[in-house]
Amino acid sequence: MLTDANGGLAAAEAFSPDEREAVYRAIETRRDVRDQFLADPLPDDAVMRLLNAAHRAPSVGFMQPWNFVLVRQTETRERVWQAFSRANDEAALMFDGDRQAKYRSLKLEGIRKAPLSICVTCDRTRGGAVVLGRTHNPDMDVYSTVCAVQNLWLAARAEGVGVGWVSIFHESEIKAILGIPDHVVIVAWLCLGYVDRLYQEPELAVKGWRQRLPLEELVFEEGWGTRRKTDTAISCSEPADRPAPSDGEDRSTSPPEAGTSAR
Repeated sequence: MLTDANGGLAAAEAFSPDEREAVYRAIETRRDVRDQFLADPLPDDAVMRLLNAAHRAPSVGFMQPWNFVLVRQTETRERVWQAFSRANDEAALMFDGDRQAKYRSLKLEGIRKAPLSICVTCDRTRGGAVVLGRTHNPDMDVYSTVCAVQNLWLAARAEGVGVGWVSIFHESEIKAILGIPDHVVIVAWLCLGYVDRLYQEPELAVKGWRQRLPLEELVFEEGWGTRRKTDTAISCSEPADRPAPSDGEDRSTSPPEAGTSAR
């Protein structure tokens, strides 16, 4: 029970310019890592900082539906990689012609290379049969768990730790390997490890799979399909008085710094 005179409230203020820039930098330079992992193990204190960041995520009804299964054993990761490989072969057949060839050329996971994997799950029974805020949208618990993943990812970026999200597998196979109960769903298999050089732009964009959509095409105002009345697109890390780079402009001329994590 809260007993302080302010009812648990504390003063709120904007971050300093340097702090704010650091937050936006983590957001803008976060990447999905697949092949740049170093072999160095992650120290336990660093792993706990990342898990604590994940655990600080918002959750509907404060149900905190997540669990984190840490996987370091080579044998377990090999079994998971085999499950990925089978599903990946199935996925490749869903594309035709050149698209299939392009798909097969992409490296889509780092299960065997990253020194640590974390299976992030959602316990859909946590909080009971009726959860505040989940009464009309039962998927809010899964959305909450995704917030935990993003928290971990951004914290990892700040720590110089790369993260790769693997989603190509049959859930039943991973559940069998890890002994996960039926009522618990797998939200993400994350590969983690230190990195030193990574893509400055998302790898799938660099390799021609897809390009980032212009933000101005995705923002409506007051209703679907009504465009905002603005001609300026601003990057999240750039001050409003600095114009964003035009399409196709080279945004950087030097390789990424050591320790950067890059999707």
